Amino acid sequence: QVQLVESGGGLVQAGGSLRLSCAASERTFSRYRLGWFRQPPGKEREFVAALSWSGGGTYYADSVKGRFTISRDNAKNTVYLQMNSLKPEDTAVYYCAADPRGGGLGSHLYEYDYWGQGTQVTVSS
Repeated sequence: QVQLVESGGGLVQAGGSLRLSCAASERTFSRYRLGWFRQPPGKEREFVAALSWSGGGTYYADSVKGRFTISRDNAKNTVYLQMNSLKPEDTAVYYCAADPRGGGLGSHLYEYDYWGQGTQVTVSS
């Protein structure tokens, strides 16, 4: 069972930046495809960004393209989400996700077996 622990959330003003981290307990983490999702208040969980197991492929939701960057450090079993130019509509609980099937880029919830507990990001106007 893989455990994922997010950190780095908080309160930031519009236009600011935050970097979320997600540490995995599994040492074969380097073979997993990874993703970030978010759940705004009163809404369903939605896709934010995905990263292939090799780190060479990325995919972003249109709403964050050009502002957010997903990356991984396999030596630290950690995936990151760098968030710049934050907007109030980015306010949500952010979740990291991992899947051992590895191939491709997953943008749907069902494509991931493991989930973190979430970290709150609040962007004030």
